[in-house]
Amino acid sequence: MAEPLLQVDGLTCGYGEAVVLSDVSFTMAPGRSLALLGRNGTGKTTLIDTLVGVTRRHAGTVRLAGREIQSLPVHERAAAGIGWVPQERNIFKSLTVAENLSAVARPGPWTEARVFDLFPRLAERRKNLGNQLSGGEQQMLAFGRALVLNPRLLLLDEPLEGLAPIIVEELLRAIRRVAREEGLSSIVVEQHPQMVLGVTDDAIVLDRGGIALRATSEALLDDPTPLDAWLGVTAHH
Repeated sequence: MAEPLLQVDGLTCGYGEAVVLSDVSFTMAPGRSLALLGRNGTGKTTLIDTLVGVTRRHAGTVRLAGREIQSLPVHERAAAGIGWVPQERNIFKSLTVAENLSAVARPGPWTEARVFDLFPRLAERRKNLGNQLSGGEQQMLAFGRALVLNPRLLLLDEPLEGLAPIIVEELLRAIRRVAREEGLSSIVVEQHPQMVLGVTDDAIVLDRGGIALRATSEALLDDPTPLDAWLGVTAHH
């Protein structure tokens, strides 16, 4: 067995004194992608934020490629290989699309040119400022910025939220290509399982501060019944 890329053991975390997740443990093999599912408020974003290093960790360890990172500050986790696309997108509004990419790029297979190949829409707007982009284009740029960091693990926090269906399709294609075809290990947070199960390998459902269900994405696509218990009607949308 190859060493897991990500190994989370007994993780208890939250904000300040408030504990959101308790004793969460899971592993991810290199090159796998994980859908992180659950109703609103079940701790999906808290888990992502804890991997990035912006919450309070009360207990537990987080290992990336065998290295403990749970005590590292955010910038050192990024240097260790965590790429993050937060809900707020965090692009530089006053820089052009091209500058947004070149400002953070690090050596590796993902280059500005490959991001433009992945998102032709961004290539057309390479000279536009961040604040001149639509919400969907900003999301693509945030995704592209995480890619040119050439991370070992890509974290996408509700990347499809509030976007037009045509943009959602484009982003799903990009996620599938990056995660499935290119084998970049990824965790995708999403409210609507049917959207993201088709582009990921495995799935975890969070509920009541812990992991309620683990399965392959394929198994849950074949039979969404287990999802209904935790997510209600959303499983069939």
